[in-house]
Amino acid sequence: MDRIQIRGGRRLNGEVRISGAKNAALPLMVASLLTDEPLTLASVPHLTDISQLAEILAGLGVEITMSGNGQAGSEVGRVLKLHAKKIASTEAPYDLVRKMRASFLVIGPLLARCHQAKVSLPGGCAIGTRPVDLHLKGLEAMGAEIELQDGYVIARAPGGLHGAHIQFPFVSVGATENLMMAAAIAKGTTVIENAASEPEVTDLGHCLQAMGAKIDGLETRTLKIEGVDRLKGANHTVLPDRIETGTYAMAVAATGGEVELLGTRGDLIASVIPLLESAGVHIQSTNRGIKVARNGAHFTGVDVTTEPYPGFPTDLQAQLMALMVTANGVSHISETIFENRFMHVPELLRMGADITIDHQMATVRGVEKLRGAPVMATDLRASVSLIIAGLVAEGETVVNRVYHLDRGFERIEEKLSALGADIKRVKG
Repeated sequence: MDRIQIRGGRRLNGEVRISGAKNAALPLMVASLLTDEPLTLASVPHLTDISQLAEILAGLGVEITMSGNGQAGSEVGRVLKLHAKKIASTEAPYDLVRKMRASFLVIGPLLARCHQAKVSLPGGCAIGTRPVDLHLKGLEAMGAEIELQDGYVIARAPGGLHGAHIQFPFVSVGATENLMMAAAIAKGTTVIENAASEPEVTDLGHCLQAMGAKIDGLETRTLKIEGVDRLKGANHTVLPDRIETGTYAMAVAATGGEVELLGTRGDLIASVIPLLESAGVHIQSTNRGIKVARNGAHFTGVDVTTEPYPGFPTDLQAQLMALMVTANGVSHISETIFENRFMHVPELLRMGADITIDHQMATVRGVEKLRGAPVMATDLRASVSLIIAGLVAEGETVVNRVYHLDRGFERIEEKLSALGADIKRVKG
């Protein structure tokens, strides 16, 4: 099993290109099921989650071709052409779906187009309970008959899906995406209240609009989708990854130095920038992206609570904690989205961090330095938090179980090495 080996203490300098957003690319790939014409996606990151979803879609009958290899410096990364001219199967099997939650998104488009679907209940990161109830209740409101059998969701809509008024009790990105895709070719008008407004949801909405969907209310909490008879193909570029943007900004903040993050935008991390600036990090927009700098002066602790967009993202909580462990003073980090998302804390403690947990709040008392240690990654975001900690620690840090990293961070060791980090992947 591969591991990442780091010798800390080096500042990061130079420039790094931010990849396309995984959390946008996955639903965009699924949108190909809604049309019998080709959908071409540019700036698709090279990640295991992308490859696994491609395998699921291929099993459903989607023809997929790829050009571009996404090498460092590439402007558009990989380009995927997905053509679901004919749906060959409406079943997404357990062996594939269990590996990633996003694959459950196929159920809405399959129901809308084929009026039936059999999809395994999903797997994914073990960071808390993330049920698919909202997906299923929304589809039922749109006319689907749902049955749970042997770990599968069996859904039928003999007369096709129809519009409905759906109000979520809490914000769900996946359910918003699933129902928005299904509603795009359902009969009548669907209104989704308390919908997610994350940039990735909006990106999917823009792509659907380019395919001919009629969607109002993008970037708001209320979506109105008027179903159309069919969607056409389109060309779409995946938006920059805001989580990768924030992660590299925090890595620079932790190590010092000056790095320009290419191909990204400040508005994608609008809740993060003021926080980093208040800690003592300098951030400015450029005509190529964002420049992040810390001149060597020490930085101070900050308090933050994770919230649905546009609040501080839970997917950056672990990275911020890795930054705060060497800040001056005390930081308080409250996690309100997932109940098991402090699993990186024991590993940071092994490196000398001073962190105490009280229910869903972590109190971080800054220490003068961390020391390298062998650590174990427990999930995707925890993995990269240990990378950041390793970059500032004295001595050698070895991060084990880095297959989590390969799900969400494209060529991270190559990108950091190009910025001056002493980091390498050791094949296991």
